[in-house]
Amino acid sequence: MPDGRAPVAIVGGGFSGTMVAANLARRNIRSVLIEGNGLAGRGVAFSTRDPAHLLNVPAGNMSAWPDEPDDFAVLAGDGAAFAERRIFGRYLGSILDQAIGSGNVQLVEGRIVGAARGKEGWRLELDDGQSLDADALVLATGNQMPAKLPIADAARDRLISNPWGETARAAIEDASRNSLDVLIVGTGLTMVDVVLSLDSAGYSGRILALSRRGLVPKSHGPYDPHPAQRHEVPTGALRDVTRWLRDRAGAAGWRAAVDSLRPHSHHIWQSLPEQDQDRFLRHARPWWDVHRHRIAPQVARRLDELMEEGRLEVVGGRILTAHTVGEAVEVSIRLRGEAEPIPPRRFGYIFNCTGPLGDIRRTSDPLLRQLLDDGAIGPDDLSIGLAADERSRVGERLWALGTLTKGRYWEIIAVPDIREQAAAVAEDIATELGQ
Repeated sequence: MPDGRAPVAIVGGGFSGTMVAANLARRNIRSVLIEGNGLAGRGVAFSTRDPAHLLNVPAGNMSAWPDEPDDFAVLAGDGAAFAERRIFGRYLGSILDQAIGSGNVQLVEGRIVGAARGKEGWRLELDDGQSLDADALVLATGNQMPAKLPIADAARDRLISNPWGETARAAIEDASRNSLDVLIVGTGLTMVDVVLSLDSAGYSGRILALSRRGLVPKSHGPYDPHPAQRHEVPTGALRDVTRWLRDRAGAAGWRAAVDSLRPHSHHIWQSLPEQDQDRFLRHARPWWDVHRHRIAPQVARRLDELMEEGRLEVVGGRILTAHTVGEAVEVSIRLRGEAEPIPPRRFGYIFNCTGPLGDIRRTSDPLLRQLLDDGAIGPDDLSIGLAADERSRVGERLWALGTLTKGRYWEIIAVPDIREQAAAVAEDIATELGQ
């Protein structure tokens, strides 16, 4: 534990937490970085050991520092390449090591289960009974676990609720050894990673990936950039933004059109009335996500090959019923647009890849749960994250980063966005602490 009082406590050691600590260290401000999963300097996103897991952004756009755009590209050797995520994990780990080596960052392995605001700052309670005092508190806990599937009780231990944990790795190895059919619920980026892991493990069974619409992330590809100035982009109404995007895609191609909105995404999102933001989440988000959050071309090619071989099937539909039969789960599925279900199928494992929890009010994270229950923090108007101001503050001397601030920024899940936020939060903390 740190000696005495720490100026800043940061909960969460993934990209967001690491970069806040590193930015503070550059300002000679001490912080304690608290990580409970043994993933400090990598987080869930970059802790993978699988070489098949590639970055979804070219290396040239993946510097951790806003003012050093080529920092990671030099390490990767090719700014246009989609480097392995584990390489980026090592890069991020080296940044944390340097910050710790400066004497301005101390790493604490443990889980924060409670926090209370006092006259002189925050008192944090760890799961081992120890406590820690800090003048300022930063929440960088990342994505919340996916919501529980309705079939969870029926599927029991054949359902993998956390596709990133050791249980998931064991299930992938078992499915590969025994050629067990696998059902993946969700067809986004997490599905892609599970498929790649199965493929890397020598899996020869059949994979069915199911989501409401059956949409799969699009591939990166070459295009001529077509940047837009802020005054060119409509704001204030989702219908106007959608019409503008369609017209621009027709003129410049959809990749150029989508990427031309990126510098203005926060401004556009914040200009929309709440009913339009809600409409986007309910109806347009799946199409936006697959076009905006694209995958490496070589990954897209491998998915196409698996589908052509009949080893991967991606469908739109929903699960009607499920029950265990011996060591398998028998599932009834009705495909999108069909009145009757397809014949029941049995799966050795079911992976929940539906994406992060969509309602922060339902979080099971003990720290967030306690802060919400105490009223120290509150949900944003859409309840997809925490209510945050323009400086990412969510309470008194309390900041949040990344997906916890989706309600304010929406596009705040990728490295190019979070690195800017981490630097800004560190600057605001320095101002608040008078350093």
